[in-house]
Amino acid sequence: MDILQNICYGFSIGLQPTNILFCFVGVVLGTLVGVLPGIGPVGAIAILLPATFRMSPTSAIIMLAGIYYGSMYGGSTTSILVNIPGEAASVVTCLDGYEMAKRGRAGPALGMAAFASFIAGTLGLIGLMFFSVPLAQLALKFGYPEYFAIILLGLTLVVYLAQGSVLKGLMMGVLGVILSSVGIDPVLGSPRMTFDLMELADGIGVVPIAMGLFGIAEVLVNLEEVADREILKVKLRDFFPGVSDWKQSNGAILRGSVLGFFLGVLPGGGPVIASFAAYGIEKRVSRHPERFGKGAIEGVAGPEAANNSASSGAFVPLFTLGIPANIVMALLFGALIIHGLHPGPFFIRDHPDIFWGVISSMYIGNILLLILNLPLVPLWVQVLKVPYRILFPLILLFCLIGSYAINNSVFDALVMITFGLVGYLFRKFDYEGAPLILAFVLGPLLELSLRQSLLRSKGSFLVFFTRPISAVCIVLAILIFSTSLLPYFKKGKTQTSQMG
Repeated sequence: MDILQNICYGFSIGLQPTNILFCFVGVVLGTLVGVLPGIGPVGAIAILLPATFRMSPTSAIIMLAGIYYGSMYGGSTTSILVNIPGEAASVVTCLDGYEMAKRGRAGPALGMAAFASFIAGTLGLIGLMFFSVPLAQLALKFGYPEYFAIILLGLTLVVYLAQGSVLKGLMMGVLGVILSSVGIDPVLGSPRMTFDLMELADGIGVVPIAMGLFGIAEVLVNLEEVADREILKVKLRDFFPGVSDWKQSNGAILRGSVLGFFLGVLPGGGPVIASFAAYGIEKRVSRHPERFGKGAIEGVAGPEAANNSASSGAFVPLFTLGIPANIVMALLFGALIIHGLHPGPFFIRDHPDIFWGVISSMYIGNILLLILNLPLVPLWVQVLKVPYRILFPLILLFCLIGSYAINNSVFDALVMITFGLVGYLFRKFDYEGAPLILAFVLGPLLELSLRQSLLRSKGSFLVFFTRPISAVCIVLAILIFSTSLLPYFKKGKTQTSQMG
């Protein structure tokens, strides 16, 4: 009964004309920055944060939150149409969404992404309402060993993300972890692998790497093609998923929604990890895993559901613990502090208007996004008909703007160009970029959790096996890793016996 009263109170705030206006502005801007490759919610919120100083705290957070979850909607568009993730959480959508577009099914892919985002966003809000305090208490009980074990389990998904050679996927994962360690040592505070460059002191940004591997490399690969690509010749008539598409995607949407919400709640998790994890799970549970990477619609539905649900779950530790779960939440945390508000255990009690007003606005925003996105599907599909002599320079321009705008750094643009050239070579030699991105995102938290655990246990690795959650996760990771490499051992034994 209290929940019903609170949500009614929230809607009385969210439905105020001013707040509806800022909600609309937020979701529209979010969709735009999601569609434009490389800009993403972090850059957009950082740029627009000063504009919220004269707003009321409720309106400011409503608009900034709208940019965040709105970008989750828009990010899938360029991933599906031109194989360029609009933001980092949509990287994995490229794997099957772009393949569907090449087969003339961009419409159903975009439609399913919009519906999955709406359903997952709504389910995530329900979870935020009913389980915010209990889930925050559970996340508070997690120590460094639990975080290390969960991240280690997540890294085993590198095996499932690899469409080709498992060993190549593991090599890319190791490279991602190495790249993530560039910058200041989180324990000692000393620089490492910075080569005396101040720009590397804060590490390498995920946006320049993702834009290089998935944007610049895609342009370079397609420049080798003399003829127009087949995708530009396909006439798309059906812009919405069919009955068979829904049958294949129902389970993926539900699994992605639940997984994304819980990963969003845990500090260090978020839409990026959730989308990769959802893709790995869908590939694992599928009866036809060979379809993934070749246009499986559940490979679009699961990750899109996960990243939208995770965006809702990320508000739990922010509002109830005062702990930002990711970079965007850190910016929202700063916005609350600027407005004289202090997120923490007493935030819901002291500022129910903001908490319930933001939740109600997210319901409204999800409906607005569904209304806006579905009619615009044919408009985005028209991007496929733009001549490549026009499209490719625009892609390069957006990638350059996106990589530069986050830190106003020319160095980031150079990093993106470098990884574009490296990504091109990866594509030529069948090395995938997705495992590298996953490992790069998980690497810093993995290292910090491992070192802090060993410091507290005085160097004993038994700390990971004396705690139930960490022990179970590590055992699962070992089993998954072993079963993935089993075919290689069998192959080696077969060759040895034949030689004998």
